[in-house]
Amino acid sequence: MKRLFVLAVLALVAAGPSVADAQSGRPVLGFGEDRGRGAQAPLSQVLRNLAARYPGRHLNTTTGDYGGRPAYFVQWQMENGRVVVFVVDAESGQVIGRQGG
Repeated sequence: MKRLFVLAVLALVAAGPSVADAQSGRPVLGFGEDRGRGAQAPLSQVLRNLAARYPGRHLNTTTGDYGGRPAYFVQWQMENGRVVVFVVDAESGQVIGRQGG
């Protein structure tokens, strides 16, 4: 059941950020220069920080908004086999939420 929830969340997040901007026809990623936001933390750094705090392995990552802020949604398999989706602020690289696990 939890795995189904995690997959549903990832599917919704993946579907949302890749909409085309109606006026310009350019893809809208949900954050970045088009929306006047700051630079985003490199995904490689985010993954290193997660690995240092939570033993396990990276499964997948999508991007989108969380509470009006740009975010990475990182699917992570913990050592015990449970899957967690970490919500990471894309600008600061800090974990701001967690789903599952």
